[in-house]
Amino acid sequence: MIYTKDADLLRDDARHRGTKLTAAEREKLVKPYLPPQRLQHKKQKPKPKPIRKFLKSQVYRVIYVLIHLCLGFYMRISQTIAAVTDRILAITYHHHRTPELIQKDVKSLSRLPEHLSVLLKLRKDEDALHTLLDETAELAAWTTCAGIPVLSVYERTGILKSCIPALHSAVADKFALYYGSPANQPHLRILAPHHGAYCPSLSDPSATKKPKPGSLTILLLSSADGRETLVDLTKTLTEMAQNGKLSPDDISTKLIDAEITDITSQPSESAPPLDLNNEKTVTMLPSDLFHPVKSEPDLLIIFGPCVKLDGYPPWQVRLTEIFCTGDKTSSIAGGSDEETVEYQGFLRGLWRYARASFRFGR
Repeated sequence: MIYTKDADLLRDDARHRGTKLTAAEREKLVKPYLPPQRLQHKKQKPKPKPIRKFLKSQVYRVIYVLIHLCLGFYMRISQTIAAVTDRILAITYHHHRTPELIQKDVKSLSRLPEHLSVLLKLRKDEDALHTLLDETAELAAWTTCAGIPVLSVYERTGILKSCIPALHSAVADKFALYYGSPANQPHLRILAPHHGAYCPSLSDPSATKKPKPGSLTILLLSSADGRETLVDLTKTLTEMAQNGKLSPDDISTKLIDAEITDITSQPSESAPPLDLNNEKTVTMLPSDLFHPVKSEPDLLIIFGPCVKLDGYPPWQVRLTEIFCTGDKTSSIAGGSDEETVEYQGFLRGLWRYARASFRFGR
């Protein structure tokens, strides 16, 4: 608070243009009202300690090397254990192309998936397509022998959709190795979004009335059936809502689920194919011989070192159990760096699914 006497003296001096008070007197009047001055001590720079700094950097370097050595040993030992376990399982649980042995391997499981999905990759070899067809055929045989009615195969590029007859022939040839004559083979149907169902009869019509081991539906998926399908469906529903054909209140999760199911898992109508050798229409099997296709798989098996969906349709894996076969153990055991489709990986996926606990958000 400024006293009135001091304020009057300063104003009077200011009116007389600083002639009544000297500079020392003015400073003496103002000084009590100024904040206290803090003495600023100059920080002294610490003296450099090169020996201590060098020792600290060397300690950090030793700790870094020890951590990497421990991590490297751990990864190498875990890969070796996984490779040895994988080879033991491959020897112990080999199917020998016998359906009875595969049924025995899955007989003790508490449950099996009704819809199994696998994620495969097209390799960069010269015979990549042939390898992909053979892997799909092997998986189809294992799936049928295990009693699973639906198998969906995801391959990002969608090359399998362009060779459906060749895939059907490859699977039929593989069935012949497992089941024998066509009369003893399961019924086979191949589906793909925006494609008709391909299920030609390989035997005489009377053979369809005989009891068979079962039926298998193979659903082919690609990256085009994921985001692109959702985007197209969103545009269609938006245009229908803008044109008054559909109320915005009617758009719900159930409607989207029904539309995506109809697009991805229901075959479109198409003319029956022709037999190029005999130039006759191929007889197609009736759809009631096959199990209905669930839009969402119960189990997804990824044959690879890590969980990478690689563009898998997201709507179809909301509640799916995902199993990854693990690291590239084949490089340790067999000398190959490629992820191979092997029976023990398929069987471990079924084991994991049987032991899984499904809470569905609870």
